[in-house]
Amino acid sequence: MSSLTLTDKVSKMIYKDILSGKLKPGQKLVVAELKERYNVGASPIREALVQLSWNKYVKLEPQKGCWVASISLDELKELFESLRTISQVLLTKAIANGNENWELNVLTSFHKLSKIELKDAELEKLREWEDRYTHFHNALLEGAKSPIMYQFYQDISNQITRYRHLNNNPQVISETYAQYLEEHETMMKFTLSRDSEQATKHLNNHYSKAIDLISGYFSA
Repeated sequence: MSSLTLTDKVSKMIYKDILSGKLKPGQKLVVAELKERYNVGASPIREALVQLSWNKYVKLEPQKGCWVASISLDELKELFESLRTISQVLLTKAIANGNENWELNVLTSFHKLSKIELKDAELEKLREWEDRYTHFHNALLEGAKSPIMYQFYQDISNQITRYRHLNNNPQVISETYAQYLEEHETMMKFTLSRDSEQATKHLNNHYSKAIDLISGYFSA
C-alpha cells in the first residue's frame, strides 16, 4: 500500500488534468503512461484512479481498463439544472445570512475579475480569468453558511469545468468572457443590495447563456 499523501497528490494531478482538458473525455488511462507523465510508481496511480472513479471523473472496468469519463449533452443539461437549483437556494440564503466580511469578499472578488484585460488575451490569461470567475461565484454563495450544500455546488461546478475547456479558441473565449463581466457586475449589485429576487434572476439568466455556449460544442 502506497502513502496516502502520495496517492492524494497523484489524484489531484490527474483530476486537474481532467478538468483542464489535458486528459480528454473518453481517453484511455494507461498506468505505464501515467507513471511517466507524473513520475510516480504504479501503486499510487492505481489508487488515485480508484478515488477518481468514486466521483465519476474516471470510468473503471475490471479486466478491461480505465478511461476518462465520457461527456454528453444530456449530462451537461442535467448538471446545469442541478447547478441552477442549488445556486438559487445558496444565493438566497447568502443574501439573508451574509455579513460584512462576505460583502467585502464579493466586492474584492469582482474587482479582481474586472482587472484582467481580455482583448487578444492568450489562453493562459483566459484561464486566470476563469479562476477569478470561479472565485467570484464561490464568494457569492459562501455567505449561505450551508457547507454541505455548498460542497455539492462545487462538485457540480467542477464537473461543468470539463465542458468549458472543450473550446480552446482564445478569441471565442475572450469575446464570451467580456460579455460576462457586465452580467456579473449586475449580479453583484443586486446581491449586495439584498435583492434576492433580482440577484437569482440574473444568475439564472447567466447560466442559460453559459449552457447555450457550451452546448455549441456538440453541434459543431
